Amino acid sequence: MRARTRELADLISIGPAMLRDFEMLGIRSIAQLAKRNPERMYEKMERMTRQRQDPCVLDTFSAAVAQARNPRLAAEKCQWWWWSRKRKQRSKDIKK
Repeated sequence: MRARTRELADLISIGPAMLRDFEMLGIRSIAQLAKRNPERMYEKMERMTRQRQDPCVLDTFSAAVAQARNPRLAAEKCQWWWWSRKRKQRSKDIKK
């Protein structure tokens, strides 16, 4: 019996709104998502919607891409807030 292929909706931290965002970005599979850059996805969303996106959208994109690239990703790295802390820490380090 074949193993079930992972779907975008199977990813942790991904709900209906994020699935709509992926659709808007032309992402329909885990394989497509794995090839994407979260920062570029975020910037494209801002251009497409002509609105500033909440930075948590970037964090969720980062969590999703990481999971797409590594199906065995540590549980804490599957959560958008792990990426939020990482982003905020990078921001602090840059300001030093």
